[in-house]
Amino acid sequence: MTSSPAVPASPISLRRRRFALYALFLLPGLSMSAWVTRTPAVRDLLEASTAQMGLVLFGLSIGSMLGILSSGPLVMRLGTRPVVLLGSALVVVALPTIAIGAASGQPLLTAFGLALFGGGMGGGEVAMNVEGADVEKLSRRSFLPSLHGCFSLGTVIGAVLGILANGASFPVVPHLVATAAVGAGLLVWAMRAIPAGTGKVTADERAAQAATPRLAIWKDTRLVMIGGVVLAMALAEGTANDWLPLIMVDGHGFGATMGSLVFALFAASMTIGRFAGGPIVERVGRSRVLLVSALFAATGLALIAFVDSQVVAVAAVVLWGLGASLGFPLALSAAGDSGQDSAARVALASVIGYLAFLVGPPTLGFLGEEIGLRGALVVPLAVALVAVLLSPATGTRRPSTEEQREAAAAR
Repeated sequence: MTSSPAVPASPISLRRRRFALYALFLLPGLSMSAWVTRTPAVRDLLEASTAQMGLVLFGLSIGSMLGILSSGPLVMRLGTRPVVLLGSALVVVALPTIAIGAASGQPLLTAFGLALFGGGMGGGEVAMNVEGADVEKLSRRSFLPSLHGCFSLGTVIGAVLGILANGASFPVVPHLVATAAVGAGLLVWAMRAIPAGTGKVTADERAAQAATPRLAIWKDTRLVMIGGVVLAMALAEGTANDWLPLIMVDGHGFGATMGSLVFALFAASMTIGRFAGGPIVERVGRSRVLLVSALFAATGLALIAFVDSQVVAVAAVVLWGLGASLGFPLALSAAGDSGQDSAARVALASVIGYLAFLVGPPTLGFLGEEIGLRGALVVPLAVALVAVLLSPATGTRRPSTEEQREAAAAR
C-alpha cells in the first residue's frame, strides 16, 4: 500500500502538527499509568487472584489486537485522522468503565473497560505512528523517539498522581474519571492540527497496485525480523505496564505506594531514554542502540527475577526502563525505512509487536500463579535476548534501484 503524501502548508503548521502528536501520545501514557498504579487497589476491590487478574488483563490484550488489526485497513480507507480520533476517544471512555467495574466488584465489566482501552490504544497508536513517521519524513530528522517519549512522560505524570492517590487512599473511581476528563481536553485541543488524508489509499491507487503487484511485505524477511524486535521490546515494556507494581508488592515485599513509586521510576527512565535517544541514534546508529537497549532490558529483568533484594530491584528497574525506552519506536522507524509502502510496513510491524500485548498478560499471570511473578519474568527476559540477535536487521537500508529511479524522477 502507498500513502498519500501529507504536505504541510508551512513550517509552522508542521510544528503545530508535531505538538499535537505530542499531546495525543501524552494522553494514553497518562491514562495507562493511572490504571497501572491502581492495579493493587483494583485487584483488592475485585478480590482476584494472580491468575484471575491475568484473565482480567486479557481484556486489554483482546482489545489491543482488535484495534491493531482494524487500524491498518481503516487508515487505508479513511486516513489517520478519524482513526486517531476514535482510538483516543475509546481510551478516554475506558477509564470510567474500568473504575465502575472495579468499584462494583465486576471482573467482566473491568475487563470490558480494559478491552476498550486496548482497542483505543492499539488502533489509535498505529495511526499515530503512521502520522509520526510522516512528520519524521517531512522534517528529515528523528521524531518517533521523542514522540514516544511523550507517552512515557505521560506515564510519569500519571504515576506521580497515582502514588499520591494511593498514599492518600483516594478512591479509584474519581481518580480515573478525573484522568479521563484531562484526556478529553487534550484530545479536543490536538485533533484540530491533524491533517486529513495521511496514509489514505485512493481507489485509483489500489487499482494501480493491483495492476503492478509487488512482493507481499509479510514475505520480506528483514521486515519480519524487525517485527520480532518490536515484539520483544513491546513485551519488555508491556510487562512493566501490566505487572510492575504487583511484582514489587508480591515479589519484593513493597507496599502499594512504594510499588507505584517504583513504577514511576521505570516510567521516568523510559522518558529520559526516549528524549535523550535521538542524538545518540544519529551518532551511533539505530541497530547498535537497539542492541544495547535489549541488553539493558534483559539485565534489568534478570536482576529483578533472580536477585532477592529490594535495593537491587529498584536499581534494576532503571536498567529495564532505559533498555525498553528506545526499542519500540526505533524498531517501528526501521520498519518504515525498510522498503516501499512505509505505512503498511509500520502497520505490519505494529501488529507483530502487539502480539506481545495479546499473549503477555495471561501468560505471565498463569505462570505467576505457579512460580511467582518474579519467576514469570524469564519469558520477557528470553525474548529480550532474542532481540539482541535480531537487532542488526534494524540498520539503515540502502534504497533499491527502482526507488532511486523513482526519487530521481520526482526530483
